[in-house]
Amino acid sequence: MLRAYGDGNIFGEPYGQGPVRIVWLHGWARRGQDFAAAASELARRGVASVALDLPGFGASTAPAVAGGARRYAELVMPALKEIGDGPFVLVGHSFGGTVACVIAANNPEVVRSLVLTGAPLLRSPSSRSSPMVYRALRWLHARRLVRDARLEAARQKYGSRDYRDATGVMRDVLVASVNESYEEELARLEVPVTLLWGEEDHEVPLDVATRASGLLSTTHTLQSLHGIGHLLPSEAPDALANVVGALV
Repeated sequence: MLRAYGDGNIFGEPYGQGPVRIVWLHGWARRGQDFAAAASELARRGVASVALDLPGFGASTAPAVAGGARRYAELVMPALKEIGDGPFVLVGHSFGGTVACVIAANNPEVVRSLVLTGAPLLRSPSSRSSPMVYRALRWLHARRLVRDARLEAARQKYGSRDYRDATGVMRDVLVASVNESYEEELARLEVPVTLLWGEEDHEVPLDVATRASGLLSTTHTLQSLHGIGHLLPSEAPDALANVVGALV
């Protein structure tokens, strides 16, 4: 059963009995339910955890003000304080991984260990650029020479699926997130870090994890899973449970 945390705007699913040892943070356009299989397995082993729905996803309300992972880290902290005294093993997938990274860098006292999977911690070089037509329309729109409706039609045509699906403040959150990179936070991490990646992750390739590990000065490991893609929490829940369980 979902429970409200923090200011009542963030909801999470508790698993198991006793003090919470693990907190799970999901990816963009996902929800805490992604971790149900791994969390249930650990609950059977006697380890309690909470899988949060991040603001704007699942049962949790959207933030009043847009911001990327750095803003989301601030929003999640009151929920962590209510969940328990910690420190927690903080597990973050995709967007939730960037949020977890920021929390651990800024609040090491609440994090015992950090597990990141499929997290876009660093920008990936891309040879793709926005089509010239789209760039021209944005330029004209900024100068009030193109109506909002025409620019939105271009966004729907040329934007990413996540961008097309997002609306209102959540679209602004997405834009802020994709423009962030977390070299600074990675360099400041003091807690042990496990990078757990799917070898077939084409959304956030294994190279991102390799480059991120090179920025870490704290104890860290990099593990990859053969045949697993971006949605590792649901594709390989037993492997995730084993990795996380060993850190509790």
